[in-house]
Amino acid sequence: MDKKIVGYADEISVAPGERIRFMVSCEPEISRYRAEFVRLLSGDTQPDGPGYRDEPLPGAAIGEHAGRRQAVHAGAFGIVPHHRVFEGLESLSLQVTVYPTLPEARRACVLSKTDPAAGAGFALWCDPREGMVLALGDGDGGMRELATGRPLIAKEWYLVQATCDAESGEVRISQRLLESYARDTSTGSARTRLEGEVALSCDAPLLVAAHSRERSRRGRPIPELVFNGRVERPVVASRRLDEAELETLRYGPLPAALRPALCVALDFSREIDSDDIVDISPNRVHGELVNLPIRAVRGSSWTGEEMNFRHAPEHYAAVHFLEDALYDCEWESDFELVVPEGTRSGFYAAKLTSGDQEDHIPFFVRPPRGRASAPLVLIAPTASYMAYANWRSSMENEHGELDYNHLAEIFPEDRYLNLRPELGNSMYDHHADGTGVCYSSRLRPILNFRPKHGSLWQLSADMHLVDWLESNDIAYDVLTDEDMHADGVECLRRYRCVMTCTHPEYYSTPMWNALYAYTQGGGRLMYLGGNGFYWRVAFRDDKPGAMEMRRAEDGSRSWIAEPGEYYMAFTGELGGMWWRCGGAPQYLVGNGFVAQGFDFSSYYRRNSDSFDPRAAFVFEGVGPEELIGNFGLIGGGAAGIELDAFNRHYGTPPHALNLASSEKHTDSYLHVNEDVGHMYLPIGGLDDPAVRADMVFFETPNGGAVFSTGSIGWCSALFHRRYDNNVSRITRNVLDRFLDAAPFDDGGG
Repeated sequence: MDKKIVGYADEISVAPGERIRFMVSCEPEISRYRAEFVRLLSGDTQPDGPGYRDEPLPGAAIGEHAGRRQAVHAGAFGIVPHHRVFEGLESLSLQVTVYPTLPEARRACVLSKTDPAAGAGFALWCDPREGMVLALGDGDGGMRELATGRPLIAKEWYLVQATCDAESGEVRISQRLLESYARDTSTGSARTRLEGEVALSCDAPLLVAAHSRERSRRGRPIPELVFNGRVERPVVASRRLDEAELETLRYGPLPAALRPALCVALDFSREIDSDDIVDISPNRVHGELVNLPIRAVRGSSWTGEEMNFRHAPEHYAAVHFLEDALYDCEWESDFELVVPEGTRSGFYAAKLTSGDQEDHIPFFVRPPRGRASAPLVLIAPTASYMAYANWRSSMENEHGELDYNHLAEIFPEDRYLNLRPELGNSMYDHHADGTGVCYSSRLRPILNFRPKHGSLWQLSADMHLVDWLESNDIAYDVLTDEDMHADGVECLRRYRCVMTCTHPEYYSTPMWNALYAYTQGGGRLMYLGGNGFYWRVAFRDDKPGAMEMRRAEDGSRSWIAEPGEYYMAFTGELGGMWWRCGGAPQYLVGNGFVAQGFDFSSYYRRNSDSFDPRAAFVFEGVGPEELIGNFGLIGGGAAGIELDAFNRHYGTPPHALNLASSEKHTDSYLHVNEDVGHMYLPIGGLDDPAVRADMVFFETPNGGAVFSTGSIGWCSALFHRRYDNNVSRITRNVLDRFLDAAPFDDGGG
C-alpha cells in the first residue's frame, strides 16, 4: 500500500500549557482526514511482538481536516534583496570564483538577478556543454547569451569574469582554471558586440546558486536549477571593469578606487556560524542563506596550513550549495495543540487516519518546566532520530538483494521517500553531487521517525522500552536531547535515575557535559543501548530544529569529511568521534562501540566480575550459568545490531566491573574502523573475541552509579514471555536499586 498522507510538527518537546503546530500534506485522493492525539505505549507489530498500543490524550480534541498537497522547495541558495544600487544599471561587471561539483548533469545557475517575464536582468550559468554562460535581458521577454564554449571540470576552482559595456556594446565572459595543469582545455573566453540595448535593471533580488521564476507563500523565491558546488566572493559592479581591476576584488580588502563602482561584494568568510551573507561594499546590501548550504568549507585560497576556519577564515571564504538541501518545508499549519495541563510526560503523536491510510507525527511531552513528576527520566534520543532522518539505504536494494547479510525489506515509507528526494536526506546519505550530508533538520516529514516503522530502528526500537515501562507500571518522565542540550544538568538533577533508549549515538557538548556532571554529582545512569555517545554534533540557538555533524578522522562512517573541514560551522568545535574530542564513551558509561552486524543477535554469559558483592543486586533471581538474553525481537537475541565493549585503554574506569559478555556473533559482525591498524586484521565475530557486548557496572562519586548493557538489541528482549525473563529481571533489579535513595559506596572512606 502506498503512503498518501505525511506530516511534521514545529516542536519536538513541549510541556503542559505549551503550543505545538502540525503541518500535513496529502495526495489528491485524500480529501479529508481525522487527527487525534495519542500517548504512544507500544509499537512493534510483528507477529511475536507486543503489538501497537496507544491511548487518547485526555482533553485534546479530535478534528476532521481537509486534505491538501503542500509543496517542498528544496535547494540551498543565497538571497540578497533588491536595493537602489541595482537600479538603472546600464553597464555591468561580474566576478565569482566557483568550484562545480556536478557540472556535467544539467545547466545550473551561479548568479541571477532576473525578471523572466520582462526579459530583464542578468545571470551567470554553468552549462554542461557551453561552460560558463552570461545571460542579459533583452527587454522583450528574452535573454541574450554569450558562452565560453568550454565545459568546466568537476571539483576544480575557476575564476569567472563577465562584463557588459553599454557605450561600446561589447560583452565578454571568461573562465580560468586556477590550478596549473599541462593540458588544460577548460580555460576559455568569448566576446561579442551586441546590437541594440540590453535591459539589466530589474527589481528582483540577487540570488546566489539558484534561479527563480516564482515565490513561495512567504514571498521567498522558489529555487530552481540550483548550482551544486562552491561559490566564493561574488561581485557585481555598475560599470565595465577590466580583467586586472576585477582580479583585485577576488579576495582581501576592496581597492578604494573601485568601491564607488560596486553594487555588492559578498564575503562568505564572515559570519560563518550564521546564515548571514555579508556585503563588504560601501552599500552594505547584506543577505541570507536559505536551506542550509554548507559553511566552514575550503575556499580557493586554502593551503592546508590551517585546519580550523576560525583561525584563518579567509581560507574558508566559500559556501557549498546543493540542489537537495532542505531546512524547513515551510508548510502551512493544519491544526495545533495546546498541551492540556496535567498531561503525563511521555511519547505522544498526532495520529492521522483516512480510510486505510495512517500516519503518526511523534512529539514528546516533558514534565512542567522546572519540575519532575517521577523519580525516573527517560531521555528520548532526538539527535539520533535527526541523524537518521529519512535514511534511504534500504532503497539501494529495492530489487531484493542482500542488505547487511539479510534480504532488504521495503516499507511504504521507503517507497514514498524514494519518490520524493526533495524531503531531504539523513546524515548517512550523500547529496546529489556526492557530498556527505552534514546537516539535518526535523522541520520536514521524517518517514522513519514513526512508532510502527517496520525496520525496528531508532524510535520504533525504543518503543520496546516504552512498552516495558508502561506494562510494568513504572512511573517515568521524558526529556529529549534538545531539552538536555538547552537546560544542561539542571534538568537531570531532579531525577534519581536517568535512562537512555537503544541508540543515543549523537551528542552535543552541552548534552555530554550534562550527563557527565549528573553522574559525577551522584546521579544514576542506565545506558540500555549500543553505539552511544559516538559522534559529536552541534545545534544553533537561532536555527531551531537543525543539527550539524562532521564525519572527521576515524570512526565507522558512510562518508568522510574533506580535509580541513572537520570543524563545525555552527559552533567552531572539532567534529567527528567523541573519542577524538576527549570524551570516549567508555569514560562516560564504561563501554563503547566496537562492532556492528545486522543479521543475528546473540546472548550474554556471566563473567567472574558478576559474582562480586558490589553487583549482587544486578543478578538477583538469575542463575550463575544462565544464558542472558538468548531471545529477542531483533535478531533473536539481546546482544545484537551494534555492540559496546569494556576497554581500559579508551577510559573505562579502573574500578568498573565487566559483568557479562556476549559471544559467538556471526561473521557479519565486524570491528569498527578506529580499532583496525596494520597489526590488527579485522575478523568476523565467530573468530574474534573482541567482537562482543559487555555489560558494565561502576560507582560514581557522591553515591551515584552507572549500568550499561552495550547492545542495541537489549530492549528488544524485554517482552519475551510477557516480561518474565532474565533481561527484564536484570533491568528491573538495576532500576529498583538505582531508584533507592541509599548511596552507592564510591570507596571514598
